[in-house]
Amino acid sequence: MDQRSGQKRAVEFLYPPIDPFDQRVMEVGGGHRIYVEQCGNPMGIPVIVLHGGPGGGCSPAMRRYFDPDVYRVILFDQRGCGRSRPHASIEENTTWHLVQDIEAIRVVLGIDRFIVFGGSWGATLALVYAISHSDRVSQLVLRGVFLMTKAELDWFYGGGAGAFFPELWARFENQIPVGERKNLIAAYNRRLFSGNLMEETRFGRTWANWENALASVYNEGPIGESPAEYARAFSRLENHYFYNGGFLQTDGWIMRERSRIEHIPAAIVQGRYDMICPPVSAWKLAEGWDNCVLRMVPMAGHALSEPGISAELVRVMDGLRGVA
Repeated sequence: MDQRSGQKRAVEFLYPPIDPFDQRVMEVGGGHRIYVEQCGNPMGIPVIVLHGGPGGGCSPAMRRYFDPDVYRVILFDQRGCGRSRPHASIEENTTWHLVQDIEAIRVVLGIDRFIVFGGSWGATLALVYAISHSDRVSQLVLRGVFLMTKAELDWFYGGGAGAFFPELWARFENQIPVGERKNLIAAYNRRLFSGNLMEETRFGRTWANWENALASVYNEGPIGESPAEYARAFSRLENHYFYNGGFLQTDGWIMRERSRIEHIPAAIVQGRYDMICPPVSAWKLAEGWDNCVLRMVPMAGHALSEPGISAELVRVMDGLRGVA
């Protein structure tokens, strides 16, 4: 989960934008070419940034949480989204392909270990990568934790969040005939992959708008339409992953495998009023993990750019200078 929601809000305490010193496209197999960029200090502490969605793509705003004199920041657009190609493709596009891509980036850039920084779906991917390659992760920094469980998907696509935003939920649910509403992820899947571009775009916008409207605690209702091409790509990729349970072996897989990463220091920044990824997931992840610190931000929702979330992430990263 996690679109570029709320990124127009100016947050004065963030570091100035950092210009990339390296931009490239990497061939990663299966016909996929992923966009990768580096910015900050080429000799600094390496940190890889994992964007949300799946399908959200990275943006210049994501560079602004890191002291450019201290960190070597690596960002990339995951398969099928942003500047990666082919656009909106779900072929050979699973969680495990993305884990392989992170490893490929690490090897190509000559990095031994790095901080893994991810929010929402990016937090999910960070955890899966760390479980798979724990020797390559020096620190986890997670925001808006999403554990890719059925309970979380049921909350957001089964009416839980809709109980707080009934008018927005009605707009999302009413696009689907009554007989198909017991599984809205599957119902949208049929329409997002119908082969009819107009239909895919229309339902892509509806899917994206439902999430976007709930991303920030400051949102008070429907927001403007997402650009058609972005909405279709974002929604197809996100739905593809959710329809397939994140391609994890079992429901609750991350928590079952947590012992493999409990030696890694972790910091979690979580909005108290996150309607997309409720705080219970962050609390469950942190509970009993001695090396993990949970920072619950009051009066904050899900969006990366909310002032309280941004300020806490900057504090976390500033605190890691000279430690990671």
